[in-house]
Amino acid sequence: MDVVSALKKLKDNGYKHTDKREDMLTLFSEEKRYLSAKEVLENLQDEYPGLSFDTIYRNLSLFEELEILEVTELNGEKRFRFSCETNHHHHHLICLQCGKTKHIDVCPMEDITLKASDFNVTGHKFEVYGYCSACQ
Repeated sequence: MDVVSALKKLKDNGYKHTDKREDMLTLFSEEKRYLSAKEVLENLQDEYPGLSFDTIYRNLSLFEELEILEVTELNGEKRFRFSCETNHHHHHLICLQCGKTKHIDVCPMEDITLKASDFNVTGHKFEVYGYCSACQ
């Protein structure tokens, strides 16, 4: 995902283009890591002094709903990043300190056979947490 694609997706779904939304999306395009709502607010407060945490969180939730952003939970806090542009199935290694991610191109679900034949898997998420070489 990139800023132009994200703004188009917002417009295609009936949402207005605002400078705040564009600046939020630009932040995600520059960071390339998971960000908390607090980090987003801190980055935008100089430009928008009256910006509230509620406004940030509402927009983050909208971006997640439209699959512009993907979400994970680190240390009990939701964190967001641009959705991956790859179309192939993959998972992530996530640094607990800086939030950077790396793709894992294998899926452990391929090795799992479900004994309960009456259970229909509709999705899954697999993340590995640790520390990148810069944060070790």
